Amino acid sequence: MRNETSYTLLKIPEEERPRERLLRHGAESLSLTELMAILLGSGTKAMPVMRLAQEILAKFGSLDQLAEATVAELCQVKGIGKAKAIQLKACFGIAARVSRQKVGLRYKIDQPVHAFNFLKEELAREKREVFIAILQDNKNYVICHQIIAIGTLSKVLIHPREVFYPAVRHKAASLILAHNHPSGDPSPSAHDYELTRSLIEASTMMGIPINDHLIIGENTYFSMRQNGFNFIKF
Repeated sequence: MRNETSYTLLKIPEEERPRERLLRHGAESLSLTELMAILLGSGTKAMPVMRLAQEILAKFGSLDQLAEATVAELCQVKGIGKAKAIQLKACFGIAARVSRQKVGLRYKIDQPVHAFNFLKEELAREKREVFIAILQDNKNYVICHQIIAIGTLSKVLIHPREVFYPAVRHKAASLILAHNHPSGDPSPSAHDYELTRSLIEASTMMGIPINDHLIIGENTYFSMRQNGFNFIKF
């Protein structure tokens, strides 16, 4: 049996181990490399865990790039197997959800740019079209947001009941529609306009107004309301 202590954090003097330092001083006192080392837990015989953490960060260059990496791309780093890659993806997934929940806490959307800022991080890395409904109360604060459908690279199919079911369930006063264009160009297609018209017609029957439909591209967006599309106010 191989000696695990030869390549884990246990080889580091106890007072210098990241885990012990985190317990004594908090996560803020640790470097990014040390936090990564704690997540990884162990390295290999040829590569101690601290060096492995450094190699991962060096390969991907930034946290954003690392967060975007697939399991297959992570496994290309020597010393990272499928289990460790999945562990890292799960960690970044939790961090992303915590970030979105913090943003959503009493977040008010009065302008299209507010909706763009609310969703841009979530949609920035998507390679397929994702259709989202932001549910708002009667003062335009966000109740929650939900993915309604995920489509292909260029199109997503939506039925009105899929949009308004969560709005009814959460007792939303109004909602904002949004979807991304993976091409990076937020210019609306004929299908985007047709879909918006059909959902506005459904909103009159449901008594739940649609405030806007945003199309999100690469660091930019298109607001149908700002560009003259007629949204009905009840």
